[in-house]
Amino acid sequence: MFLLFEEAGKFMAGRVLSEAESSAQVELDSGKRVKVKGANILLKFEKPSPAQMMASAQAIGLSIELDMAWEFAPDEEFGFADLARDYFSAQASLEQQAGALFRLYDSPHYFRRAGKGRFKKASAEILAQALAAIEKKKQITAQIAQWAAELGAGTCPEPIKEQLYKILFKPDKNAPEYKAVVDASRATHTAPLELLQKAGAISSPYQFHWKRFLLENFPKGTGFSASLEAPQITDDLPLSPAQAYSIDDSATTEIDDALSVQGLGTGQVTVGIHIAAPALAIAPGSAVDQVGRGRLSTVYMPGYKVTMLPDAVVQNYTLQEGRDCPAVSLYVRFDEATLDILGSETKLERVHIAHNLRHDQLDTVVTSAWLEDAGFEHENTPQPLPALREQLSFLYHLAKNLKAKREVVRGKPETFNRPDYNFRLVREADYEAGTEPQGHEPVQITTRQRGAPLDLMVAEAMILANSTWGSWLGELGVPGIYRSQASLAPGVKVRMGTKALPHAGIGVKSYAWSTSPLRRYTDLVNQWQIIACARHGKTAALAAPFKPKDAELFSIISSFDAAYSAYNGYQGAMERFWTLQYVQQNGITELTASVFKDNMVRADDIPLVLPVLGAQGLPRGARVRVKLGEMDLITLDVNGTVIERLDSPVATAEQDLDAAGDEDDEVAGPIAIAVDVNENPETSNDNPAP
Repeated sequence: MFLLFEEAGKFMAGRVLSEAESSAQVELDSGKRVKVKGANILLKFEKPSPAQMMASAQAIGLSIELDMAWEFAPDEEFGFADLARDYFSAQASLEQQAGALFRLYDSPHYFRRAGKGRFKKASAEILAQALAAIEKKKQITAQIAQWAAELGAGTCPEPIKEQLYKILFKPDKNAPEYKAVVDASRATHTAPLELLQKAGAISSPYQFHWKRFLLENFPKGTGFSASLEAPQITDDLPLSPAQAYSIDDSATTEIDDALSVQGLGTGQVTVGIHIAAPALAIAPGSAVDQVGRGRLSTVYMPGYKVTMLPDAVVQNYTLQEGRDCPAVSLYVRFDEATLDILGSETKLERVHIAHNLRHDQLDTVVTSAWLEDAGFEHENTPQPLPALREQLSFLYHLAKNLKAKREVVRGKPETFNRPDYNFRLVREADYEAGTEPQGHEPVQITTRQRGAPLDLMVAEAMILANSTWGSWLGELGVPGIYRSQASLAPGVKVRMGTKALPHAGIGVKSYAWSTSPLRRYTDLVNQWQIIACARHGKTAALAAPFKPKDAELFSIISSFDAAYSAYNGYQGAMERFWTLQYVQQNGITELTASVFKDNMVRADDIPLVLPVLGAQGLPRGARVRVKLGEMDLITLDVNGTVIERLDSPVATAEQDLDAAGDEDDEVAGPIAIAVDVNENPETSNDNPAP
């Protein structure tokens, strides 16, 4: 005697060894013995053999036309044997009954299961929907196969082009476009990004990087609502007697800070650090605040930027030349002879912005020689520098003094061994300001030594303001957003928090970013807290928008850290992109460079770090001639080969120590993408830029 039975959703047949009232012992063809519950036994038969029964039943089941079976089936619940008798004949064989069982079980869209061997046919409406879904799935499967074949042949279907960035970086793994790329990648044994490149999916390397960045950080686009208006400052602010001037790059439109000097020649000089005051008008939780909190920072890149706030809002508070601008001003009094700090105070006021100085236009004039030697004259000194010369000279001497005092706290001097690089894209004469680059513009790269006099003045003034306000907030028990660094030991990074802790890298006892409220959301938050201190003094902790241990502050810090890191990463990638464009545009095939760690070099004249062959064993600092290999503007990859040693340096301990910071330099490698072909179907620049 043999049995056909169901076990864990599978049909099996075997020889009966023994049988009780509620179960049976059955031996399978494999020799395995199993205990079968009586409820699971579906058929008993004496012949043919179990293997023959299963094979014959499966063949008969496949011959059953489902539409006809569905028509024959009764409307009420039925058993598989009932259908076999209706479909074949009243004397349906055991093989036919088993075939009906298998066919019913494998056709859930026609018949739903109602128990062991029991079924109920689907309604006409549900069946129609199921059949439509099955047909659609067949069409999608065929479409996926066709797209995969086209990709393998080197052509990219238009639907995949349209979904390119989602496929690579934020895929819907159930989407047919994604599945086609995965299938083609497996079939061709080619990485997805390389596959899509070969298929012509990426027409513009620049747009590839830009759209990837937008997808990850600005999925709704970079535009602002047209209805967003800048709230007006309603405070009756007194007018400061100071005449202030900003120092920025020519491209800067968000002018956050300005300086003033009063009292020269009296023995006590007051330096004013004037910061644009959007926090006097923008209320926490307001529409403008929500926009700022959503973006958290302005995004910079060569030739373009995405501002944190709409331009109309920025222009309402920016420190524009010729205007009396609302400002949060820090006045620091210095002994004119010793440059010791005598005291400071914070005021909410209007300050007249006499000039917007542009350092890229003035760096060649405002030099150390011009500032330190009253008898040194340029042939043509542009206005208004002659009238400001005495003030700028004082600010320069003060900046050097402040820097030296910080370096004592740091335990070692700050070194500016490498220049800053400025990128300028040569645009068409009639291009509309504020439009994004196309990616093929001629690029100019110029150098600017870090620590240039105007840079130094602004940087030290901002450090003074950020550290003074940070300490003041701490003294009054008002939380702020701080940047701290426990020590300069290797691996100790800059962190953000709500407590006033030392910043070893800068050499100050606390440091709260507060001087760029139009460009960084942390600075706007800190400005709200500073304004509360200026208005309420010792009771400011009760009046400040954010209280100690406020969960909102921690949320802002977390969001800002992530966004700022992403924005800096994109800026670095685009600077590398334009550097590679510069190399191509100028036909550069060889360059001089310095080794800074194993098999890695830094170019002398352009901001390019790359891996090279032939640098093994060369000491850090060795200068070499490098022949460039192929470059890829998508992955931002380039490598080289050392073809000549240019010197024989003896590395000093100090050089090794300075170069240790280079370990954090990143070299762009293959871009990380989300397509998984193996699946189953700080940059911390705490010195604020002018």
